[in-house]
Amino acid sequence: MAEALKLVGESAEGATRELPRNIEAEAALLGALMIDNRVAEDVQMKLRPEHFFEPVHGRIYETILKLLDRNMVASPVTLKPMLDQDAALKEHGGSAYLVQLASSGASLIGARDFAQQIYDLALLRELVGVGRELVDNALDTSEDVDPKSQIEAAEVALYRVSEGEGEVGSVKNFLQASTMAVQVAERALNSGGHLSGITTGITSLNEKIGGLHNSDLMILAGRPGMGKTSLATNIAYNAAARWLRDEADGIEPAKNMGARTAFFSLEMSADQLATRILAEQSGISGEALRMGKIARSEFQNLSRAARELQELPLYIDDTPGLTIAALRTRARRLKRRHDIGFIVIDYLQLLQGSSKSGDNRVQEISEISRGLKTLAKELNVPVLALSQLSRAVEQREDKRPQLSDLRESGSIEQDADMVWFVYREDYYIQAKEPKRPVEGDEAKIHEDHAKWAMEMERVYGLAELIVAKQRHGATGKVRMKFDAKITKFSDLAEGEFADYGYD
Repeated sequence: MAEALKLVGESAEGATRELPRNIEAEAALLGALMIDNRVAEDVQMKLRPEHFFEPVHGRIYETILKLLDRNMVASPVTLKPMLDQDAALKEHGGSAYLVQLASSGASLIGARDFAQQIYDLALLRELVGVGRELVDNALDTSEDVDPKSQIEAAEVALYRVSEGEGEVGSVKNFLQASTMAVQVAERALNSGGHLSGITTGITSLNEKIGGLHNSDLMILAGRPGMGKTSLATNIAYNAAARWLRDEADGIEPAKNMGARTAFFSLEMSADQLATRILAEQSGISGEALRMGKIARSEFQNLSRAARELQELPLYIDDTPGLTIAALRTRARRLKRRHDIGFIVIDYLQLLQGSSKSGDNRVQEISEISRGLKTLAKELNVPVLALSQLSRAVEQREDKRPQLSDLRESGSIEQDADMVWFVYREDYYIQAKEPKRPVEGDEAKIHEDHAKWAMEMERVYGLAELIVAKQRHGATGKVRMKFDAKITKFSDLAEGEFADYGYD
């Protein structure tokens, strides 16, 4: 007990120490900026006004950036009318203080170093704040003690600090928000007028949704056998392959239409997913690969595909039974280590919520869907989560899914920015194949079988992606080609099934 009190006492003593700061470095940097405005080109990408410890220094820095943004010269003379009413600056001497800051030419020599130190000290102050809050919460037992949620909250805060955001990262003025919106529009324009996010690799789908957008949660749902995992794997591969190709072409990351991708597979193992991708790229069926029924020439295609995929930035985590908290922890780690830009989860119902939700599965699914949306916003990446549908679909004449078919919780529909349903009519028609003829019924059976064959031929290899919800645009259908042999979704060829496009 005495030891514990000693530790608490030491913690309280540490709390009275001064926060990390370097006021002189802040003053020197502001002086350098006023002497030579070109210094701002080197520092403004990382350094923000809130990184300054002295508030008045932060306001001076912000005013300098505003002037430069208007193509005006930033000097003590041009700053004076904009800061005349600043009470804190008056305490420092008013406009005379601006002149004093700009009087030291020696500050130009170390301007970059000053900016880096100011930034680093700001992160240390954020870290001190996180540490203090963590200690305070851990010592406070007045409410229900939940160590796991405290650990999760601390990890989120630490991640924000590591990304340079801190507590102020989520607040943006309208200038920042509108600038980001214009950048998104510019990206779509440069891509040919339809792709503002990460590519799915399927042109008709890109045209419908504009690509995969940062901070969006997309739900891909369907009944078993429809090809949910196949489509998700195709999209994950296409995004990762595009990133690799654009990077090799020297395209800067901000304009790269692909993404380093994390695939959380709670159902299939990593090698099974790899087999699917190898089958798709080599043109050899997954069944033939698993059973070794391949010719020498096919094995050469397989070896070529495997070599080409070695550098693919696709990271597969096949840990079973993950909780939503554990998944978010792993995703943050992948973001930090590999700078992932897209996350796929197969599938949502295999995730677990916290122990608090207990036996209430609806509440647990609600917690999971909210957690996935929070993850998308926190990491600023698109998240594609697969979901099962209820059996109600099978009871209807028209088997096309609806939003009401989402299994176990309406919160999935509520939290998602987009909801997609994958539907293959040939799957259901194939199951209706007439039985073999018996004696006396040959003619009738042959007629029925001919009708079935014609119907099967009409829809064979076709798939629909139903966009049932989209915050950014219209809903509708995208029709694609599906090669069941290699589990690959692709665009319909030009002129192929001319009446099939997207609605």
